[in-house]
Amino acid sequence: MRQFSPEPAGLDGLPPLYSISKGEVVSVQTYGAFVRLPGYKKEGLVHVSEMSATRVENASEIVDVGEQVWIKVIGKEIRGDKVKLSFSMKAVNQGTGRDLDPNNVMAEQDARRRKQFRDQTGNRITLEAVLNTTCSKCGCKGHFTKDCFSAPGLQYALLPEEDDAEPRQQQQQTSTVASQQDSDKKKKKKKRERKESESDSSSSSSSECKTKRRRHDHTRDREDKKKKKHKKHKSHKHS
Repeated sequence: MRQFSPEPAGLDGLPPLYSISKGEVVSVQTYGAFVRLPGYKKEGLVHVSEMSATRVENASEIVDVGEQVWIKVIGKEIRGDKVKLSFSMKAVNQGTGRDLDPNNVMAEQDARRRKQFRDQTGNRITLEAVLNTTCSKCGCKGHFTKDCFSAPGLQYALLPEEDDAEPRQQQQQTSTVASQQDSDKKKKKKKRERKESESDSSSSSSSECKTKRRRHDHTRDREDKKKKKHKKHKSHKHS
């Protein structure tokens, strides 16, 4: 059985940064593959983002356990009492072992991106509890009078709880229905008034027509009487 010598403290005894070697895949996970280099006890991780220039969903799509792959050491760091090695497969031609990133531009960009991602994880959002008290200055709940920032004429209120939201919503629906009913009543009233107005105007126009007809008939009767009288007068003269 092969005996491994004790690993030196710190980063000594590890493969040099940006060096290229051929190693064996000893473990495949969803997020990447662990590769062991000959002559080193420490394994390094090839993350899925470092396996190919195209997007990789699962490391098993690219490598299998026991497979020999070319890697480039792109990261060495100590976290507590653990040493972490980061490898890259996309920076090396898997057929010839040629360095595809000789100036280490891609490696530095990836290292910068990983560092920014780690820094953002520490920015946690803290939520403060709402105090069960009423401010004597503004009359609102949730803060003390000494912490009140309200100005004259401005009022602040807490958002309603989920349990109170349903009755409030039902009340709004009821008021909406009531306003709709009032609107319908007003429309009906206006329609009825319009009909009455039309009927009044039609009745007045019909009465005017009757009056005109009556006057016309009266005038015609007078003319007929005059004609008859004139005829009688003529007949008397002839006799």
